[in-house]
Amino acid sequence: MSNKSIIKKKFKLYWPLIKSLQTGLLLITGITGYVSARCPVKTWETFLGLTVSLFLTVSGSTILNMWYDRDIDAKMNRTKNRPLPSGALAPNEALILGLIVSALGVGLALSMSLIFGIVVFAGLFIDVVIYTIWLKRKTAWSIVWGGISGGMPILAGRALGTGQIDFIGILFSLAILLWIPTHILTFSMKYFEDYKNAGIPTFPSTYGYQKTRIIIALSSLGASIAIAGVAYGLGLSWGYLRLLAVLTVGIVGLAAYSVYKPSEKVNFGLFKYASLYMLGAMIMVIIGTL
Repeated sequence: MSNKSIIKKKFKLYWPLIKSLQTGLLLITGITGYVSARCPVKTWETFLGLTVSLFLTVSGSTILNMWYDRDIDAKMNRTKNRPLPSGALAPNEALILGLIVSALGVGLALSMSLIFGIVVFAGLFIDVVIYTIWLKRKTAWSIVWGGISGGMPILAGRALGTGQIDFIGILFSLAILLWIPTHILTFSMKYFEDYKNAGIPTFPSTYGYQKTRIIIALSSLGASIAIAGVAYGLGLSWGYLRLLAVLTVGIVGLAAYSVYKPSEKVNFGLFKYASLYMLGAMIMVIIGTL
């Protein structure tokens, strides 16, 4: 087999390990945090370093999560065909890859800025050690820590741009933290049986569907308020604020509707719209602060 064929085969095995859509969205939040700082000095080298370090760190943490969760992934129809649970990729190979990619990402972040590197490492540690290894199999409330880790890329980007952790950065992180339940809890309702078979405690299995929908509605509202606070604090024009308001009406309206008129269709629609909402909000902030 030629070297080109080997590389192509490895790429096909490695790429699913990083959950490219999830990683891409988190990368966009990190870029948003950086751009929102309106840094007096913006060079392509810094921007490239930010992008590469966040991509490597988020990808590395996802690979490590995949490695650790390969046993429960094998029990779920949705995930049993992934490279690790299916046996297509050796666990040790994935572990080594995850450690190397994570180390490169954190190392690059630290070389750029100490505070940036610390926040990036904190996101990695919280996601892999606290969320995945310690809490995910024990309590449904593990998603809070998953949300905190999800908020680290945008906080890191903001910290790189300003040189400090400020109130806007904290609001950014809070918005991600409160957005996570809308995304994750709707997902856990859709794949309720999978999580049950794997023995993973979720809000639907612990508190029931209706309470879960109420939590989703409240967290969606909280995320919207936090994003609105960021937009106001950054001084975005009324045009962008109105666009954000339209996005907000959509997610809060869908979440509220799912409480009063629950259905699988509405739940899946909310799951899909949640990602579009966050992506749209990030784009509005980027364009509004350029």
